[in-house]
Formats: sequence, structure tokens, C-alpha cells
Amino acid sequence: MVRVARTVVVRSVRLPKRVFKVFVELEGMYRNIVEQLVMYAVSNGVRSFTKLKALKYGGVRNLYPQLPTHYIYTACQDASTRVKSFLKLKKEGIAEKEYPEIKNITIWLDDHLWRCDGYTSINIATHKGWITIDIESHKQYWKYVNRGWVLSSEAKVKLNKRNKQLVIYLTFVKDVNKYKHRGFIPIDVNENSLAMLVNGVAYLFETNMKDVVLGYYYRRKRVQKKYDKLYGKRSRIKRKIFKKLKERYRKNDVKLKIANIIVRAAYEKQYAIVLEDLGEKPAESMIKKIKNDQLRHRIFQASFKGIQKAIEKKAKEYGIPIIYVNPKNTSKTCPIHKVKIRYNNNTRIGKCSKGGELWHRDVVACWNLLIKAYLGDGSDAPSLGRSDQNIDGRVMPLPSTAAHDPIVVKKLLWTRWKSLPQTQNATVLNKMKR
Repeated sequence: MVRVARTVVVRSVRLPKRVFKVFVELEGMYRNIVEQLVMYAVSNGVRSFTKLKALKYGGVRNLYPQLPTHYIYTACQDASTRVKSFLKLKKEGIAEKEYPEIKNITIWLDDHLWRCDGYTSINIATHKGWITIDIESHKQYWKYVNRGWVLSSEAKVKLNKRNKQLVIYLTFVKDVNKYKHRGFIPIDVNENSLAMLVNGVAYLFETNMKDVVLGYYYRRKRVQKKYDKLYGKRSRIKRKIFKKLKERYRKNDVKLKIANIIVRAAYEKQYAIVLEDLGEKPAESMIKKIKNDQLRHRIFQASFKGIQKAIEKKAKEYGIPIIYVNPKNTSKTCPIHKVKIRYNNNTRIGKCSKGGELWHRDVVACWNLLIKAYLGDGSDAPSLGRSDQNIDGRVMPLPSTAAHDPIVVKKLLWTRWKSLPQTQNATVLNKMKR
């Protein structure tokens, strides 16, 4: 059994002036406590939350006697987390300053500082007593409430001074059992597409990540060229423009939607998902020998690992097993004859050097990932012949000798649907219209 946690962000209704003033004061006191604790912890090399609390609780309590005591506990947790991150950066030589700069403050709440009041309001303990806050619920919030998720004992609150609201970070938890899988769905992630293999049928989902990355790359260059001449490299106007760009939002939208389709397909068939073991920082190894700045940027922003993490995160909610296998030579080796596939002129269609079968580069990668998953050792599979192989009571399918072209699914089609059958049906209908 695995415990899965998900954070949902909700906002309060607009706060009355009196209540808003209380939270402004609370935020100010909490900020002062965290700043003091961070300065002390960095100066004395204290990383542990329990040690920091033991050393500083009494002094902070005397300075803020009106504040509920558990704010000091949560401030110690907040400070120790910041200090650990800062000292790690300092050790690596990345930190530019002697002490971490505390720009944004989010107030940490434990189970003594907040509690639910039904589903549409919460109570928060302050230096002025308990205050009831009404929240603006939304679809995602009700999805977790209605599907058996339970609210965690911890929450976080951030003050939005412009709108006089509280931004509340609620954590839902759920215990999920992983099922025993009946088969595998291998996934091959590329710069501009994602391939998946379901019961011998290959699907190629166009993600258009390359176009997104290059579009924002050239846009940033135009902005830099214009405003660097007018105002210098530290222009505030330039930073404001960059903040309004939605590259991260557009990428995340693609990641979450494609992950949803894959996970639903795996859950319906009770299959495991097979992913390539790319390591922690795959982009760094990919760009070692590349000198072109644009190509280096494209590879860094291609979200190979990001898409995998989105799939893994979504799969945990359904108890779907994730299997990582060695990706070595998966797109270069014929899964039937175990010989090299020859690609001409950088095309994605290659030919087996022994049997002459035509292979799409992404499809052959999926088949080889599938075979490695069945073998279970992540190593290259031996030549398997033409008959299906029985491994641990399960029959491993093998590809035919016919051409292996995937079903190409345009981005405009798959982003509108939530399941593979709907996506496949929409693709067929779209082809019929043509």
C-alpha cells in the first residue's frame, strides 16, 4: 500500500478589513520569526528541526507571548527546510550570498492551528483568537472530496494583499494498493511526440514541444535585444514581460493531459506502464557534444523527464505499477532479429539489416521496451524467433514482419479527449472526413 498526497490550492472570499488586518499582523510576526531562525541556523550550521526548536523556542516564545505556541514549531520547520536547501547550494558553490534571502512567506499550519468547518470554510488560530474563513471551492477541490481523499493535518496559508484574500494550500492523502498487472504499456518520449504501444497497436501523439520551445526562445531574444539597448540588461520592464510568458503553463498542460490518457488506458486494462530509465539529468548527457545554442536549449526544454514524472505521479493515484528499463539501443535494434536497423538521411523510418522489415523509430523503441519489461532484467533480449514467448505464465506478443506505422494522433485531437478509445475514434473519424 502506498500513501499518495496531492496539494489543492483554494482561495478565501474577500476578507473584511478587520480580519485582513489580523492576518497582515500574523504574517509580519511569522516572517520575523523565520528570519531570526534562518540567520541563527545558518550562522551555527543547524540543519535539524528538533535541534533548532530546542535551542530557540524559549527565546522566541518570550518575544511573541501573544502568538499560539505552535506557530513557533511550524516556523522552525519552515526555517530548517530553507537552511538545508541553502547550505546545500553553498556547499556546491552556487549560493551568491552569505544568508538566504526570504522574499515570500507562506505560513505553515499544523493540526493545532487550523481545522475544517464543513467543506466550505476553515478555522485558523491567530494571536486574536480563532477566525472562520470561507473558501471559494472549485471542481478540483470537490473531485478529491468526493473520491475518498482525506485532508491531511497540515496546511499552508499565503496572504494575497492585492485582493485581500488568503491563498490556502490543502493537502489530500489517500492509501492506494498497487494491482498485479496483466501486461505492459511501453512509452517512448521524444522531443516533439510520445509513442505508446497497446496490445500491439502503436500510437504516436504529437506534443509539438519543439514549436513551443522555439517560439518562446525567439520571443525572449527579441525582448532582450529591444530592451537591453534601451534600459540595459537589468531592465524591470523586461522582467515583467518574461513573467507574463506562459511557456511553463503550456508545457504542463500537455504533460498532464497526455499522462491522463496513458494512465486511464493502463488502468482499464490493468497493465503496468514501462518507461525508459533516463537517470536524474538526462539533458546534460545529451548536450555534452552539442555546440549549437539553440539545439542545446531545445534539448534542455524538451521535458523528457517532466513527462515521465507527470505519468508516474498520475499512475500513483490509480495504483498502477511503473517499470523503468534500460533504454540502450531500443530505437536501433530490430526486436525480431536482434540486428541493427539502418536509417537513411536522418529519417524516422529504418530497415532491418537482416530481415528487411520497415520500422518507425518510435515504434521499434516501444517494442524493445516491451520485450525488456517481459524479460524483467532491463538487459538486451535474446533473439526470440517468430512465436510468442511464455514468461511466468504470461504470453509475450511479438511484432509481425509487416511495416510498422503508428496511428498518428494530432495534438488538436487528443488534447480534447480524456481516454484512448475516444482519441482513437476521433482520429479515425478525422481521417474519414479527409
